[in-house]
Amino acid sequence: MFRLTTLLFILTLALTACNTEEERPPSTVEGRELEYTATVQFLNEAGEVVSEIDAAVADDDDSRSEGLMDVHNLPADSGMIFKFEDEQPRSFWMANTPISLDIIYANSDFEIVRIHRNTPPYSHENIHSEEPAMYVVEVNAGYTLRYDITEGMSIRVTD
Repeated sequence: MFRLTTLLFILTLALTACNTEEERPPSTVEGRELEYTATVQFLNEAGEVVSEIDAAVADDDDSRSEGLMDVHNLPADSGMIFKFEDEQPRSFWMANTPISLDIIYANSDFEIVRIHRNTPPYSHENIHSEEPAMYVVEVNAGYTLRYDITEGMSIRVTD
């Protein structure tokens, strides 16, 4: 009986403490805002535009390292283009990236050589290009399926 009484007393204290706390407004996560300064078009094998995004540009070490980390809201037809000085096998990860992405690797001829779809948020797993790449485009997960973007197609970048 003593144990039950003690348990009820502790439970009552806990509930009372919860009821005396001030009401807090719901948490809102702001995250980083991007500046979209480029356009990336996706071209089919005939060179026709199948879709287009507004893109933030990551073209130096700092901006490439930051990528889409802490971006909580990416408009449907927006993304990021990573530009490198050379073509080589690339590897990205999703650390501190709260939204699922499609990651598109393109070579120096702007040909899409690898697409990774629906990458898991916050993952530390390396996502490899498997082929040499000079450009990487990140868009919301599902974008490449919605517009039927496949490996072998091309991108066109306009700054």
